[in-house]
Amino acid sequence: MATERAFLDVTPEQGASFFGTPDQGPVVMLNLLRFRETADYSHAPDLRPADAISGAQAYARYMSEMRPLLEASGGAVLFSGTGAPFLIGPQDEYWDHVLLVRQASKAAFLAFASDPEAQRITAHRTAAISDSRLLPIHAD
Repeated sequence: MATERAFLDVTPEQGASFFGTPDQGPVVMLNLLRFRETADYSHAPDLRPADAISGAQAYARYMSEMRPLLEASGGAVLFSGTGAPFLIGPQDEYWDHVLLVRQASKAAFLAFASDPEAQRITAHRTAAISDSRLLPIHAD
């Protein structure tokens, strides 16, 4: 499925809106990911593998390197799985991977995402995905 606009990173406006509201404690991030057929490392040639890899393989590298940093920050992967066609939703929309990640708070998430090593590792995610959605979820 082709989309008119891909969403790969948070915009300054979305970041300001999210971090500019009161911290409500733990937050779970719902990640919907669509992978590139071949990972694109043009933005990070120093991380490019010697042989071409798929977007799914690049994302697996991202998760392998990122998980220890996530867990050290107090975060956790709650669920990771393969997407399937919607039961309720657009029949032509699909997501390759679904991920639920818990962070203790917005502040913990910001500290984690601002870590220079996490930012370096994120280049694998950028190489991997062609489109994504990230929805913060707070408990009622």
